[in-house]
Amino acid sequence: MLPTPPALRNPEAGEARGRLLEVARVFAKLGLVGFGGPAAHVALMEDEFVRRRGWLSRERFLDLLGATNLIPGPNSTEMAIHVGHLRAGRAGLVVAGVSFITPALLLMLGCAWAYVRYGALPAAGGLLYGVKPVIIAVVLQALCGLGRVATRTRAITAVGLVSLAAVAAGVHELLVLFAAGTALAAGRWAGEARARRSAAGLLPLLPLLAGAGSLGVAVPYGLVPLLLFFLKVGSVLFGSGYVLLAFLRADVVERWGWLSEAQLLDAVAVGQLMPGPVFTTATFIGYLLGGLPGAAVSTVGIFLPAFVFVALSGPLVPRIRRSPFAGAFLDGVNVASIALMAVVTAQLARAAIVDLPTGALALVAAVLLIRFRVNSAGLVLAGGLVGVVVGLG
Repeated sequence: MLPTPPALRNPEAGEARGRLLEVARVFAKLGLVGFGGPAAHVALMEDEFVRRRGWLSRERFLDLLGATNLIPGPNSTEMAIHVGHLRAGRAGLVVAGVSFITPALLLMLGCAWAYVRYGALPAAGGLLYGVKPVIIAVVLQALCGLGRVATRTRAITAVGLVSLAAVAAGVHELLVLFAAGTALAAGRWAGEARARRSAAGLLPLLPLLAGAGSLGVAVPYGLVPLLLFFLKVGSVLFGSGYVLLAFLRADVVERWGWLSEAQLLDAVAVGQLMPGPVFTTATFIGYLLGGLPGAAVSTVGIFLPAFVFVALSGPLVPRIRRSPFAGAFLDGVNVASIALMAVVTAQLARAAIVDLPTGALALVAAVLLIRFRVNSAGLVLAGGLVGVVVGLG
């Protein structure tokens, strides 16, 4: 007599394994085809899990999306972790996140290896020559869209403008984020009529702290400092993946000198070419600095906090969603994130737009993205092809 399969002896265990395999398969697919950044990833997930599979209602999906905006980390990855948790429990939480990240991770490792070995060749140089100005246009498009959403009131707009001035003056980016959120949260507690006065009273203090934010202390490179740095970034980074540029440039380029400005732009350029989460830019940077061990610790460092935050915040989603204090703090953090993006875009544009062809590429890409809503991933690839043609010519 044939033995009874374990799944038939324990139907619940078999169903759990089936759900885990299903979660792994569908999130690996989304990670492989997910070009276009966090907004595109969220749209793909809504179509896949709400409309096609019916794993959760649209209202529950929106609750989870709101929760991801209240915690730091990569928003689309956190959405994947939330959905995996709902579908397959704690194991699904891990499987969904890992499956979504892995395709981009493997592609990024291949690109990092090729960059280290062939980055100085004319074809590779031409590719990045054409991609970099298009990236500036992609970030500008994100700024336009996010800025319209973030600046809903005069008080929020005022906080954003002061945050912009503070960042440009050299105030540490974490201090700007915290002060902006605190200012609007204090205004909410004080009442709508006093919100502007509260923000105005707190934010002028930011420029006085510029010295504390601009201190540059050399940190020797090593796997432990690399891990700690990306753990910090993954633990405090609000907003879209583009805000990552500000954090990377401030520490890795300016304060510690681990990478040059050009290398940072190259890392971001490759990240834009890849599907999946933009945060896998950390994988590329880690490989440049320390090979496979560096890539491993960088990837773990930047993504690990997302798993922890989702596991802790998931049960609290209804309360967070209804909290006026949390909502006001998030408004401040979001508008300060826009300010960070604006400053770093201006800084990176000086390194990317170096002549007439790159200026024309950036301008045409911006028009196509903002006016005609062309797919950003396709546009980045087109910019790379133009760069290769110019390089070979």
